Amino acid sequence: MNHSKIVGGSTAKRVMHCPGSVALVAQMPPQVENKYMADGTALHSAVDLLVNDGDASAYSLLGKSFNGVTLDDDHCEKLKTALALLDEVDPLEQMNFNTEQRVGFGDLLPGVFGSTDLIGRIGNRAIVLDWKFGDGVVVTAEENEQLMFYAAAAMRTPESSWAFEGATEVECVIIQPPAVRRWVTTPERIRTFERDLVKAVKKSALPDAQLAVGDHCRFCPAKPVCPEMTGAVDRAIAVKIDKLDKNLISDYLKNADLLETWITSLRELALSMLESGARLPDYKLVAKRAIRQWTDEDKAKVALFALGLKESEVMETSIQSPAKVEKALKKRKIALPTDIVVAVSSGSTLASADDPRPEVLLLGKQLARLSKLQ
Repeated sequence: MNHSKIVGGSTAKRVMHCPGSVALVAQMPPQVENKYMADGTALHSAVDLLVNDGDASAYSLLGKSFNGVTLDDDHCEKLKTALALLDEVDPLEQMNFNTEQRVGFGDLLPGVFGSTDLIGRIGNRAIVLDWKFGDGVVVTAEENEQLMFYAAAAMRTPESSWAFEGATEVECVIIQPPAVRRWVTTPERIRTFERDLVKAVKKSALPDAQLAVGDHCRFCPAKPVCPEMTGAVDRAIAVKIDKLDKNLISDYLKNADLLETWITSLRELALSMLESGARLPDYKLVAKRAIRQWTDEDKAKVALFALGLKESEVMETSIQSPAKVEKALKKRKIALPTDIVVAVSSGSTLASADDPRPEVLLLGKQLARLSKLQ
């Protein structure tokens, strides 16, 4: 078991919003692992191995089994993307970290514990990172109860408290391929969360602990017997579905389909206008994330071999990415030459005017405007 029966990282949000759920869940039979849960466990084990190995590539695990799941191309591609996203969090490989660390609250909350995916430290910033490999529900990092639970517990656990000693910032990170989501907060915010968690756990032990319906119910195993949920169902049935205007619902669906295509077309039109040099109030073009590339692959190979790298460290089916080669060089305490790499954005995208990324300058359009002024 990776977390306590009272509350853990994955159940912290539910317990804090619905203390009464603890007693209900305790009455339910153990959950049966489904395919998605098995996949998630397998990918967590695999990525942990890769992060701690450092030299192994995602595709080196192709065909290997974890948790009874044999990794295929789709699994390996997710792992490859996850490692690339980790490079965004720690681009210079400065982070000291522990993985799969059990953390708990000691005497403050006896019996309450969880297992972190990764606890790390870069400079004055402690890092709490969680891998998510599910495709259905997008998980955000901001005010994420699971990550704050891990951070609070890690602060009180001797084996992980080193990451928070003297830290002025705490960064909560969700890596859910194909995206990484990050939120920087303070140790004070984590301590406030801890106080709220303690209150919720104490309330959950009361015989009349409050039940509350919300999005925290999504994965609650006690939904079938929850009075709040069954009451909601009873009220919905009382509406008499057979009396609803079926033609109206059908018309709404047609409008929804039309609106979805209209929104897509609108975004495409706005992007096209901005790329042509037009100005749209409150919107601008920003560059997509730049990915480092070799300026010239042949010259890069020559330069890298001259630095003492082996062929296996430079080549796979073709030359490896700058990020991977940089890792190999770092072990030799050699910096990657800057003259053989360039960061290239994959294009532009639409963003609101208050987006912190700089606006893309369309040089051709700007020059054309200047020429008209002369």
